[in-house]
This record gives sequence, C-alpha cells and structure tokens, in this order.
Amino acid sequence: MGGASVLPSSTPVLVSFVLALFCLWIAPQVVNAKDQSITRHYKFNIKLKNVTRLCHTKGIVTVNGMFPGPRVVTREGDRLVVKVVNHVSNNITIHWHGVRQLQSGWADGPAYITQCPIQTNQTYVYNFTIVGQTGTLWWHAHLSWLRATVYGPLIILPRRNTSYPFAKPYKEIPILFGEWFNADPMAVINQSLVTGAGPNVSDAYTLNGLPGPLYNCSGKDTFKLKVKPGKTYMLRLINAALNEELFFRIANHTLTVVEADAVYVKPFKTSILLISPGQTTNVLLKTKSNPPNATFFMLARPYFTGMGTFDNSTVAGILEYEQTPSTNLKNRPLLKPSLPPINATNIVANFSSKFRSLANSQFPVNVPQFVDKKFFFTVGLGSSPCPKNQTCQGPNGTKFAASVNNISMALPTTALLQAHFFGQSNGVYTPDFPTNPLHPFNYTGTPPNNTLVINGTKAVVLPFNTTVELVLQDTSILGAESHPLHLHGYNFFVVGQGFGNFDPKKDPANFNLVDPVERNTIGIPSGGWVVIRFRADNPGVWLMHCHFDVHFSWGLRMAWIVMDGKLPNQKLLPPPADLPKC
Repeated sequence: MGGASVLPSSTPVLVSFVLALFCLWIAPQVVNAKDQSITRHYKFNIKLKNVTRLCHTKGIVTVNGMFPGPRVVTREGDRLVVKVVNHVSNNITIHWHGVRQLQSGWADGPAYITQCPIQTNQTYVYNFTIVGQTGTLWWHAHLSWLRATVYGPLIILPRRNTSYPFAKPYKEIPILFGEWFNADPMAVINQSLVTGAGPNVSDAYTLNGLPGPLYNCSGKDTFKLKVKPGKTYMLRLINAALNEELFFRIANHTLTVVEADAVYVKPFKTSILLISPGQTTNVLLKTKSNPPNATFFMLARPYFTGMGTFDNSTVAGILEYEQTPSTNLKNRPLLKPSLPPINATNIVANFSSKFRSLANSQFPVNVPQFVDKKFFFTVGLGSSPCPKNQTCQGPNGTKFAASVNNISMALPTTALLQAHFFGQSNGVYTPDFPTNPLHPFNYTGTPPNNTLVINGTKAVVLPFNTTVELVLQDTSILGAESHPLHLHGYNFFVVGQGFGNFDPKKDPANFNLVDPVERNTIGIPSGGWVVIRFRADNPGVWLMHCHFDVHFSWGLRMAWIVMDGKLPNQKLLPPPADLPKC
C-alpha cells in the first residue's frame, strides 16, 4: 500500500524528468531540421570528348566527358562549391542560370561581365549559397557558343522536412532540350561575325543529348522514358537550345504545369507546352492506370516568326509503359502527336497567359506595388556598317546586329564587376545607358530606313533597393520576333504583356499586381511587349540579354549596376583570391 501511495505523487516528477530528457535529446535535431544546410562539392573538368550523332563524330567541349553535363543536386540553403579546371584550348566560364547570387556576384559566370574567362590549364572555384530558391534551374558555359555542349541541370530540392505544394511525385526526370551542330558551334558563330550573315543553323535538336528517330542515322540515339501505369512523374524540362523556342507535346497525354524558372505556379493542365531558351518548366505527367497497347512519341519543334533561316526539324523521344515480359514492344503502335504551326503566336500568347504565382501565405508574391524608376527598352535587330575593303552578307551589304534601345553592347576586355568594385570604370564602361529609346518610332509598324545600331559598353546604375518597372518592346526592324530576355541575379514579376506598341496611358490599367508569374527569363511577344517589375536588392553588375545566342553575339545585351546598401548584408563581398585575370 505504501508503495502504491508514493507512485501517483511522483508520477508528474518522473514524467517531467523524462520529458526534459526527451526535449534535450530532440532540441538539436529540431534546430538542425530547420538549418541542416550543408556544403556540397563538385569538380568540373573541362575536357574534349569524341561524340557521335547523326553518323558524325567530332570532339566537343564537355564537363567531365559528359554530354549533356553532370546533374548538380542541392537543397535550398546549401552552399555549392564547384571547382572548374580548364583542360581545353578554349577559354570558358560557367553561369548558374537563375541563381540569385546574393552578395556572390563573382560566381555568376558571364564572361567579361562578372569575371574574366578561365584560361587553359587554369582553375576557378564557384562558391555560392542557394538562398530562398527551390526547383529546376540549370548551368551552362557563358562565353560565345560553348554552351551548345557545356550545360546540365541544377536541381534545388526543398529544405529537409518541407514538401512540394503538391503530392510528391513517384519519380523526377530532367529533360534537357538542346541543339546539335555537325560543325564546331564556335566556328559557326565566328564565321557569321566575320561575314555579317546569319549563322548556319543546327543539324538537329536533342532530348537529353539524343536527336531521336526522325533524323537520319539516329534511331539508336533516342531518349526513352519508361514509366509504370497509374503513377505521377515530374518532368523537369529545360530549354538549353541555342537559338530556338520549342513546342513540346507527348502523344495522348496531358501535362500539369506546377513550376516555372524554379518558382511554383498555380497548377494548370495543358497538352502543348512552349519553352524558350533559358527557361525551365516542371510538369506532372500522370500515367494511364491501365497499360495501353501503344508507345508514344514525345516531340519538340520550333516556334519561329522571324525572317531568317532556322532549323525546321523535330526531335523525338519515346514514352514507353513497362508491361509484363510476355508483351511484345515491336507489335505496339507508336502514336504521334500533332504540334502547332511554326508561327502559332496566338497559341504561344494563350499559353503564356496561364502562368500565375501561387500567391498564398506560404508562397507570397512580393511584387512592387509602387515604382521608383521606369524604363522603356526597345529590343530587336539592326545592322552595322561593313568594314572598308570587305564584302558583307547581312542586310543590304551590311552586317547583322542586335540591340537594346539601339545600343549594341560591345563586351569589354576586362570584367565590368571588377571595374565597378574597384572604381576603375574609365575606359571600360559608361553609366549612361538610355532609359528610353533615343529616337522613338512606330516600333511594330513600318520600320525606319536607318537600321544602324550604336556600339558601346553602357550600363544603368541603380541605388540599392530601387523598385524598377521595365517595358520591353519588340521592334519590326528586320522582322518582328519573340526574344527570350534573361536577367541575371534576379527574378522579376511579369505584370503585363500584349501586342503592338505599349500604350503608357491605357495598358497599365490591366497590369496584374496580385499574382503575376515570377521568372528569370521571359519571351517578349513577337510584335508586342512585356512589362516586368523587380526590386534592386542584390548589389553587383547584372547582365540582361536575349537568350538566343545569335542575338547575344550580335549585341542584344546590357548591364545593370546595383549599388551597395548601408547594412553589411547589403554589400557585395570582395572578390575571391582565385578570380581569373584577363
């Protein structure tokens, strides 16, 4: 009896003691669960590798001998340390496309903007932290046309113990669209820059490096996606093609779009996708519950409205259901989807209008409601005079060029970020990039007679935390076409888009400031305009350019210089000791 009377009175003490021990044991794990950030090390050996496609063997520049390059996998909050060793004769840099690079602009990668190239037998370590980003991004070379073969996925998983805002997929598969040239892509663009003509087009498009069975001598080089019935797969789509926006479709299957440029979107169903160079799109593919007696083509081909030549071919992969060993694959019909016409701008506009941010308590939208500075940039083609004693093959005997506000950016011979950081801008760049077109005209109407561009290295300087509204207006000079514009160091909100000339009196009334999509690369509509907003909260020098590499090479690029803020975490850190020298 005495023992029984003691137990109740001591039970609370015992329970408290056990609970205290449990809390002590679990507390570090709770802290770590929130902040389990780790450092992940990768080594990129830049080396030549003999690769055969379309019965054509050639040496290509690769990372670690892989084409496409290795998958870089990390989590939100992790630090990435990537040692790049250059074993080839080409200079090279690596850009981490879509990574914010907060306070780490030295790791952004565009040649002559944030760094000098990594020369032969030299090494550079890209060291940066993934802050507030989850999803599919990618990495690629950022010098001339080297990214034709030097590219790969950058997959940012959610922090541990956090989940997607949708049911966890059964499996996740990166699918990279690319372009294959039988010739050396560097020779292709270099010849074009000498003659002034448009460059030769690619020989094939690829899915994960494989052209597929619709090209000659390519049946064995086909990407096959093998799936189980009744499962949900997440396809991480990346357009790494050099110069083409692509329609994509899987026969007899519907896709659900859940993410764009590593930002979740309100899910929507679609049978046809459009993806521009530089963009990423995550889609859910729900397989049929009963294994169908068929296999299915996955096709991609270009969307194009310009006047020049382009690679008008189709890449094919095959979606295949796993079935019992007794079923014979060869007897199954191979179903082929239809794709939109090459110039189906209406389908592109309809598709683009479906993208909306989640805009909920867990994933809020911080679109600037008020704007400090407004800019109006025309984006399009133009021409440069033919040098004396030379015959040029561009428009009317000139050379093809491209520009923003008629300024065609000449890359400096030293990196802009170094010049800015050390206060040595003299002779490198001038801070007088025009905020509006120097000579307004009917941008999408009859083009002016004078199509000559101005060459220069000019930048826009923004005080820290400036809110920016930027109108990007396509022009009809040498043909209206869509331009995928990419901004380094930032995501931006797409608050409006339309066709014709932007009307500053009427169009702002229709801006979406509630749930606009947040991206790092946006297609300016062919013969139209798009309006973006962003907050300049990341100090450094940030390139903005067309992600068609031909237009980039012709000068369709400019730089934003964002000044330091007052607080320590608002300042660009000094350059690393191993920053390459020019």
